[in-house]
Amino acid sequence: MTRRGTPLAPGPRHPRHILAGVRMLRMVASAERFACPTEQPVVGPSSPVAVLLNAHAKQVNAEVRRALSRVVPDEHLYLSRSQDEASDIAEEVVSRRYGTVFTGGGDGTFVAWVNRILESAERRAARPPRFGVLALGTGNAVAEMVGATPRRHAQDLARFLRGDIGGVRRLDLVTCAGRRTPFAGVGVDAAVVNDYCWIRERLSGTPLRKLCLGAPGYGLAVALRSAPRYLLERRPAYCEIVNVGRAAWRLDGSGERIGRPIAHGELLYAGPCMMAAASTVPYYGLGLRAFPFAGRAPGVMQLRLATSIGVPTVLMNLPSIWSGDFAHEGLLDFHADRVALRFERPMPLQVGGDAEGWRDELTFGVAANPVEIVDFGPRAAA
Repeated sequence: MTRRGTPLAPGPRHPRHILAGVRMLRMVASAERFACPTEQPVVGPSSPVAVLLNAHAKQVNAEVRRALSRVVPDEHLYLSRSQDEASDIAEEVVSRRYGTVFTGGGDGTFVAWVNRILESAERRAARPPRFGVLALGTGNAVAEMVGATPRRHAQDLARFLRGDIGGVRRLDLVTCAGRRTPFAGVGVDAAVVNDYCWIRERLSGTPLRKLCLGAPGYGLAVALRSAPRYLLERRPAYCEIVNVGRAAWRLDGSGERIGRPIAHGELLYAGPCMMAAASTVPYYGLGLRAFPFAGRAPGVMQLRLATSIGVPTVLMNLPSIWSGDFAHEGLLDFHADRVALRFERPMPLQVGGDAEGWRDELTFGVAANPVEIVDFGPRAAA
């Protein structure tokens, strides 16, 4: 097994604190867009396949590594442990012209590998591989979308190598904070991620450390930090959001477009905002269907705003929130390809489920080129 490294999230940044208005938001339209080669990646299981594992992922243990090594030769199985080694792996994957690259970990692992590999391919003017996902992390939003099955990683990979999996889907990516990702958010969703990291750090090395792993850890973070903090806040932060891309649309409760198109430079929203999140995939991990209208049209993302929703309302509607059926006057949805956001005070940010510090202004956009991703179809029974 080749050993390399896993990327780490950068530290927090503390930007300016003053809200300057819509005119300043429009200036953000000049922010950088990513460009990928237009040539499509090599397809088909007959081309070389690599498997990239995050050594720090929840389920990447010796047993999983042994199971995967029985399916893929060791020379194509990479274990990531540090940022430097991760960069080396990405360069090697592109130089060896792998046709398909499977990432093993959660959404953060997928985001890290996709960015490193696409950046390497762009530097070399090479074609990027198609991607596949093995559900080996805590957050498995992408894995849930493509039907990758927890606890059946080796079986999923073997099915692909046998040629039993022929489906490939286009996946648009959101651009945010200089990265490409299936989803990103600012506000309460990112606060939960930050609180989860805080709980995990505090309990690390103690007899209670297992309580902070996976879904129980997120539940603990919400109960002990996120919910109490929200209850103590006097009001959500004021936010202004401007369309800085092509025409955007407001969506109704079933995801249909309503009203007139929102032109470039027009205000989408101004007011209190608990959360603003953008996604091209329906899920947020752990089965939470947070973006039921994502992926319905190519080249656009679903922008979801939670303006002001009380904690009792959230608690009483958890099943419908989890299934994606929740509707509320304080929940607003849009289809857009680029929007600029500005808050009156810094807010926590998450990119691909990983904490990324604090921002008072940022841009969500759709990357210039999609990637291809292996689609396993409906999940097999675990």
